Amino acid sequence: MNSRVTILLVLSVSMLATRFGHFGSRWSLPDASWAIFFAGGFYLARYWRSAFAWLAILAVSIDLTVINFYGVSNYCLTRAYAFNLPAYAILWLGGAWLQRHLAAELADLLRLAASAGIAVSACFAITNGSFYWLGGRVSDLSVAGWIENFGDWYLSYLGNALLYIAIASVVHAALTSRAGVARAWRPN
Repeated sequence: MNSRVTILLVLSVSMLATRFGHFGSRWSLPDASWAIFFAGGFYLARYWRSAFAWLAILAVSIDLTVINFYGVSNYCLTRAYAFNLPAYAILWLGGAWLQRHLAAELADLLRLAASAGIAVSACFAITNGSFYWLGGRVSDLSVAGWIENFGDWYLSYLGNALLYIAIASVVHAALTSRAGVARAWRPN
């Protein structure tokens, strides 16, 4: 099995294992989807048509399955749900940008933090903003209300995604250093 198929399989299994609730529960892990799309962009940027499409279809399929068969609330399934696609694309692009700009130096940590932080923040702005303004769940829309809502949820989503990205980065570093790779592994 080649490396990109292995990576796509690992990302898919990770999504299957975590996409049951945003922050997890005592029985499930927090959702890793945002980190998965970021990692997909990093490792599979050249295969975005197939890999990105596969992960997006998988995410929707999991959502519909857990809503229809496992009692997960459909509260977030509104017309704003369509904005997940561009939000996931931002994450993918953040990972792809990072992969292209690695230089096997300490500054890579800053690049990682910046690309992940910006991509996750932009993803959150898109999903939160579209849900607030278009989701039909808020009766009294206002800019002040959106800012408050944004503030209520931002750090949780940011922290969750960045934690998974940090874990993936440590695993990546361990695997590449163990293999004796002098330069960061570039599967593309």
